[in-house]
Amino acid sequence: MTPAPEWHAARWFNTDAAPSVAALRGRVVLLHAFQMLCPGCVQHGLPQAERARAQFAGEGLAVIGAHSVFEHHAAMRPKALAVFLHEYRIGYPVFVDAHHDGDPLPRTLRGYGWRGTPSVTLIDRQGGIRFSHFGVVDDLVLGAWIGRLLAEPADADCDAEGCRVPRAP
Repeated sequence: MTPAPEWHAARWFNTDAAPSVAALRGRVVLLHAFQMLCPGCVQHGLPQAERARAQFAGEGLAVIGAHSVFEHHAAMRPKALAVFLHEYRIGYPVFVDAHHDGDPLPRTLRGYGWRGTPSVTLIDRQGGIRFSHFGVVDDLVLGAWIGRLLAEPADADCDAEGCRVPRAP
């Protein structure tokens, strides 16, 4: 299992305390990358993240958005993102994915190996990447993965193949 890298946030929205991968240990994390000018993100990715948040509220799922801009930089500034999040009623924490030294690709996007937007990554309770997908993910597939990860105990020895029963001492 690959450990989830920390996020590189230039700015946060919808939160007073910036969450981190380390701080969310013990919870399942749905991390989705989007751009506000991406049709697939607006039509599918963002509504899906909101549905997942509503469906699994109180069950240990944290939904985090990464506004990972790799094109149309001038149009997708934080001020425009604030209006976009308000208009689309996005209530979960969202960060602006930081850039580094003129690199057109944001740091979190690069670190997670996302090929574009929308992308979704599920991080298990131990902080490991268990599912990652570029493009549209069917709601049933995503829901099944989330349910599976939420059903795992917080201290389980798990990877992409499943969870092992602890050996007796």
